[in-house]
Amino acid sequence: MTGAGEEELLARVALTRVLEPGDARGGRWIREHGAAGLLRLLTGPEAQWQPPPGVGPERLAAYRRRAELADPRRDLELAAGAGCRFVFPGCAQWPTQLDDLGDERPVGLWLRGRPNLRTWALRSVAVVGARACTPYGAHMAQTLAAGLAERGWVVVSGAAFGIDGAAHRGALAAGGATAAVLACGADVAYPRGHAGLLGRIAGQGLVVGELPPGSHPTRSRFVLRNRVIAALTRGTVVVEAAHRSGSLVTARRAQRLGRFTMGVPGPATSGLSAGVHELLRGGEAVLVTDAAEVVEVVGSMGELAPERRGPVLARDLLDRDTARVLEALPAGRPATAAELALAAGTGTDEVIGRLYELHSLGFVERQGDGWQLSGDPAGEAVQTRVPRRGGR
Repeated sequence: MTGAGEEELLARVALTRVLEPGDARGGRWIREHGAAGLLRLLTGPEAQWQPPPGVGPERLAAYRRRAELADPRRDLELAAGAGCRFVFPGCAQWPTQLDDLGDERPVGLWLRGRPNLRTWALRSVAVVGARACTPYGAHMAQTLAAGLAERGWVVVSGAAFGIDGAAHRGALAAGGATAAVLACGADVAYPRGHAGLLGRIAGQGLVVGELPPGSHPTRSRFVLRNRVIAALTRGTVVVEAAHRSGSLVTARRAQRLGRFTMGVPGPATSGLSAGVHELLRGGEAVLVTDAAEVVEVVGSMGELAPERRGPVLARDLLDRDTARVLEALPAGRPATAAELALAAGTGTDEVIGRLYELHSLGFVERQGDGWQLSGDPAGEAVQTRVPRRGGR
């Protein structure tokens, strides 16, 4: 890369050292002056640029110190040594849905892994939730992520303990695609207990970070990381979240960005599901229980989940008149055709015809001049699921 393209690349790499993630003030400056222009202003004479009101001398001095210390070529070398690369707005691999963040859009993203983030983001779903999750939550996250991966969707999460890790593992186990968005450098294994998992994600998918190589997470960076997860994906699924969970921040940010928001219900007695239930009760999220229902929400028209219903019983398949004769049969004793005709409100010949039909189906048996119930097939399920018919 040469000329203006290289200048833009180096400026944006340097600015990942200068601006914190989600710095809307810095984003506005980039919009007004360009990345290279802003870097020149920050490293040039102070009199050359007067920042807008609200930026005190101490804040400006901090920006300038960071800009002077930034060494973008060194950062690119470090990143390449760790198997990372840098993408930024305007380059071929930049996922343009991140532009919906406005001035809070990342300056650029550091990627570890081979896939094209722009392509992957077009068909991606975030699965997020509690770190201290229950076995139920881990099971739901893992099976939901595996189902999404099997359907060709990229599972995006934050690589944290709990729901995030379960979601990544589910996608990996299914041989599918997954991306981890970190609150630190893409070359940093955080949490350390997930170093092996992050290595697997980088080998099979993508590790994504806003911060330059070697950067470590802070509490505020975790919260700000969530906006990238929300904007990058078509929808966010929350699996277990308490009332003050950061996962709710992700879900509500996704909703404000016009993305789909979904929640997996849990036990009413579980505090870890209270935040999810709050989203569902307030109409802020759609209730989902498996990957098919998630795809119905985020996918294309016609990608419908199967219709759920209770088991179809043999009795349900009888026509109305035959069922009425069956219901007229008393329990525990035989009855004549005449008795049944009176009870069913129809003619004897009609009843006899229906009784022979029921006999052939195993519902009744002949006892001399009478008829009685046999072993009851009416309780046997013949089908547990039927295809959905009609519209969405």
